[in-house]
Amino acid sequence: MTTSTERPTRRESPAKHMPGWAKVLTAVVLVLALLFAGIRLAVLPGLRDLFGTETHDRTGPTLLKSIQDMSRYDAASGNFQVVVDLEKDAKYLPSAIRGTRTLYVGAGTVEAYVDLGKVGDDDVKVNADRTSATLRLPHAALGTPALDVNHSYAVSKQRGLLDRLGDLFSDNPDSEHAVQKLAVKHIGDAAKDSGLTTRAESNTTDMLEGLLHSLGFKEVHVSYGS
Repeated sequence: MTTSTERPTRRESPAKHMPGWAKVLTAVVLVLALLFAGIRLAVLPGLRDLFGTETHDRTGPTLLKSIQDMSRYDAASGNFQVVVDLEKDAKYLPSAIRGTRTLYVGAGTVEAYVDLGKVGDDDVKVNADRTSATLRLPHAALGTPALDVNHSYAVSKQRGLLDRLGDLFSDNPDSEHAVQKLAVKHIGDAAKDSGLTTRAESNTTDMLEGLLHSLGFKEVHVSYGS
């Protein structure tokens, strides 16, 4: 009587029946999954830097164009903020097709100064024993408004279909020059009504009185205007 011993059948791995392209795709997916898991869990040190972006400053040397001697005394400074609502529409077209509307928060400063360089010899009078001085200065003026780009930003920007398509071919689709220029104008207008020049003249008077008193003058008279 002959007995036969049956060997257990070995199951083949499903991977052996996979086509070659499927094996390659599976391997790529596994590698990517491990990489993203490493970034997520910080398992692989330095991996975040491997896929990060780098910034290179290749700016050329700064050229000195000119030097100007300053004779003005900056006596006061005002900080302003304005919300610009600029809308541009096209005739005979709805805003959904052609038109833009931008809300922009503009922050800037305006300096008020007294130009001491305009003070002539006839504008300064000192008595014989140098105890009294009379000064006549020009009225304070406002400097050019300076927009603070670090604290200015666009809140929203709505664009029509044609404008969005045009941005695809524009060199600077995010240009905010128009609203920035308008913000500077409004800040300058607000500075004119803020009393900044009056404050500058008061501060200039205090500065000159303190300076001349420290030099031994007992009486100091400061006036403004021609």
